[in-house]
Amino acid sequence: MMLQLPLVMTVQMDLVLLLVSVLAFWTRLSQLSYPNAVVFDEVYYGQFVSLYMKRVFFIDDSGPPLGHMILALGAYLGGFDGNFVWNRIGAEYPSSVNVWSLRLLPALCGALCVPLVYLLTLELKFSHLSALGAALLLLLENSLIVQSRFMLLESVLIFFVLLAVFSYLRFHNAPSCSWFRYGWLLLSGASCAAAIGVKYMGVFSHLLLLGVASLHTWTMIGDRTVSHLNVCLQCVCRVVCLLVVPVLLYVFWFYIHLSILNRSGPHDQLMSSAFQASLQGGLSRITQGQPLEVAYGSQVTLRSSASQPIPCWLHSHKANYPIRYENGRGSSHQQQVTCYPFKDVNNWWIIKDPSRQELVVSSPPRPIRHGDVIQLVHGMTSRFLNSHDVAAPMSPHAQEISGYIDFNVSMPAQNLWRVEVSNRDSESEVWKTILSEVRLVHVNTSAVLKLSGVSLPDWGFRQLEVVAEKLFKAHSSSLGWTVEEHRYGTSEEQKEREAELHSPTHIDVDRKISFWAKFLELQAQIHLIGNPVSWGVANLCLMAYQLLAAVYLLRRRRGFKDLPDGVWSQFVCLGCVCVGGWLVNFVPFLLMEKTLFLYHYLPAQCYLYLLSPALLEHAHTHLSATHRRALCMCLSAGLLSVFLSYRNFCPLTYGSPELSANQLQALKWRDTWDILYRRH
Repeated sequence: MMLQLPLVMTVQMDLVLLLVSVLAFWTRLSQLSYPNAVVFDEVYYGQFVSLYMKRVFFIDDSGPPLGHMILALGAYLGGFDGNFVWNRIGAEYPSSVNVWSLRLLPALCGALCVPLVYLLTLELKFSHLSALGAALLLLLENSLIVQSRFMLLESVLIFFVLLAVFSYLRFHNAPSCSWFRYGWLLLSGASCAAAIGVKYMGVFSHLLLLGVASLHTWTMIGDRTVSHLNVCLQCVCRVVCLLVVPVLLYVFWFYIHLSILNRSGPHDQLMSSAFQASLQGGLSRITQGQPLEVAYGSQVTLRSSASQPIPCWLHSHKANYPIRYENGRGSSHQQQVTCYPFKDVNNWWIIKDPSRQELVVSSPPRPIRHGDVIQLVHGMTSRFLNSHDVAAPMSPHAQEISGYIDFNVSMPAQNLWRVEVSNRDSESEVWKTILSEVRLVHVNTSAVLKLSGVSLPDWGFRQLEVVAEKLFKAHSSSLGWTVEEHRYGTSEEQKEREAELHSPTHIDVDRKISFWAKFLELQAQIHLIGNPVSWGVANLCLMAYQLLAAVYLLRRRRGFKDLPDGVWSQFVCLGCVCVGGWLVNFVPFLLMEKTLFLYHYLPAQCYLYLLSPALLEHAHTHLSATHRRALCMCLSAGLLSVFLSYRNFCPLTYGSPELSANQLQALKWRDTWDILYRRH
């Protein structure tokens, strides 16, 4: 066939969508570098951004790493090197810091939320007018503008949540014969993973989406026009996209996080010895080159696996247990053995073969394996680690641990310990430095050496109590010990041995820890104020929907169908998505005993902004002509009020123009509001 010229292309463009998008970018991106100072939680997130720039390991126990990495990406694109001290709110950014770049990605996410809400309302099968109303409510929401214009995470979280819901509805509404629609389902699952990766709050919306998808899947299973094979394929696709993909991506965020942060940092002590040794600097500088296999004659420090988040090491010193405790119970009066939360020469122990007298490593070394029996000799005092049928000082149900002293009072030494490698791959597993977690079982009593976690009184220098407890009584998490520092002993004489314990040794050994092991261990005058009119309208619509739903349900129960089945399904879907989204993002914070801020409620509020125009359209459709005119007048007055409220609080949202104290006080609509201002 001959090619027909000219070639013509027709483009359809939603000018309303384009307009609200432009306005969204203008309200979020204009004068983004102002104020040129640290605002609110920028002082918090900025610290993590600096650590990313320097590739220094850190832990933020408030959430997963993707949000921090997104902020760090913006900083990286702007050439930020991490050299800024985030020590106070209001600190001026130097000229070397590209403030616009630091705040760019949250602002882009916040701006994109507006057209997303527009499109989402259309996917809920409401009119373009309702979509415009929802977009305007989001556009003129002062608190969302503030959260978008600074280096904060709420706008990023809300963007991914809205994208997940929109993508799923786009998939659900697409023709079932089109396999391209599964691209939208995949995007929905990826967006859920991103939302959870930014803040754990994202899991609430993910659960909501899973619930809605389950209802749709259940309906599809009951459709006899769909073949059995097609049903199976669709179920598998939904499970993969909405469950498997989010899990894999969630793990992937941590993989990137741990790949970037490969240097020792301020939170190393919270991690295991193996984790610390895998980082550049820090513990790895101490442990680099240590012998891998623990042998008879090895000099070691033993870190308790239960000592989290503060580490502690098996320790002894030249001080005995009191003859009698304050409660009248007696002790062995032998040398104290404790767990000490600081590096100290008294943390060193020598592993001895019970059948030999030597305290040095033979040539070749004889490695210790799972099941071997050993003795532990304290390096600085030469006392044997001992236990017996004497109650521990603070935990009388457990046995005392002591450094054995022969007082010639018919109390023989009981200092044999069996090594059990807990994370062994075979029964002949060798005890390895850092990598192996071992239990030390007392041969005479079958009790296991463990950290009780109780602080000793002043006579024990407030160090932590160590006891021996029967295995069936003890919690497995408190029984493990790891060799952290290790050297092969070469000195027989006590004086030489003490000098040896004070000196470091290095032998080149390559030691790595897998990603999975790391992952399993982890895991100005600007005011944040919402638009009071928008919040009021949204909450009124929430109550109206609940009341209307109750009336509809009661009348349907009595046999009166006020709505056709198609309209009723649309009304129910609106409630599942919007009211359900509000519930799962609002109710959990009612149960939390923590300080809450306005931004905690913004994801829930976005669902109400989706609900309000759609509900008003529903009401408009089912009212008489007279009532419709009254509703239109009320809506016009409401939109005008929303805009005027937005304009009224713009100085607080953008920090410009600067207001006097009297002008700030005039913005207090209620006496219970507190507006803080700084005098010059």
